[in-house]
Amino acid sequence: MSTIEEQYADGLYSEDADLIRTKKGIAAKGMPDISIADGYGRLLTMLVSLRGAREVLEIGALGGYSGICLARGLASGGRLTSLELKEEYAETAKAHMEEAGLGDAVEYRIGDARASLEQLKEEGRKFDFFFIDADKEGYPVYLDYAIELGNPGAVIIGDNVLLRGRTTNPDKAGPSVLAVRSFNERIASDERLMSTVLPGYDGLAIAILKGN
Repeated sequence: MSTIEEQYADGLYSEDADLIRTKKGIAAKGMPDISIADGYGRLLTMLVSLRGAREVLEIGALGGYSGICLARGLASGGRLTSLELKEEYAETAKAHMEEAGLGDAVEYRIGDARASLEQLKEEGRKFDFFFIDADKEGYPVYLDYAIELGNPGAVIIGDNVLLRGRTTNPDKAGPSVLAVRSFNERIASDERLMSTVLPGYDGLAIAILKGN
C-alpha cells in the first residue's frame, strides 16, 4: 500500500499509455502484481539515460514493465538483455515491449538466472547497468555477478529491498529476508561500490561500481 506522499508524487505525472497497457496485460494473464513502483520506474529510465548505458542487464522480466522503463533510457543502438525463469512471462514481456515500440532493443534468455549469468560470463559479456528484481534468495549471488560483469562505473539496482517491512523486522528470519539483508549490507559496505538505499515504496538499493 503506497503512502500519501508516494500517491502525491505519482499524481504529478500523467498516465503512461504503454505502462498502463502493460499493467493491464499482466493482470489479465493472472501474473503477480509485483512490477516496480511507478516512481522508481521513472527513476530507472533516468539513471540508464544518465549513465549513457548501451548494455543493460535485467534479472527478472515479469511482464515487461521494468523492461520498458530500462529500454527507454538506452543510448542509441543499446541493448537490454533480460533474464526470466518462466517462458510464458518472457513471452508476455516481449509482447508488451513490442507494443511499446521497443521489441528490437531486448533479448530474452529463459531459465535459471544463475545459469544464464554464468553463460554471459563465459561469453565475455560486460554491462553498464543492472536491474535486479527476481527471487530474493538469489540477490547476493546476483550482486556477485553484477560486480564481475560490470564495466567501470556500472550502475547496480536492487528492487524490493525492504520486503514490505520484513527486512527491518527482527522477528523475521526466513531465507529471503536473510538474503536481502545480506545484499543490503554488502551494497552498503563493499569498498568496490558507492551506494545508497532509498526507503520509499518497497525500498530500492542503488550502487555504482567504482573504476579499476
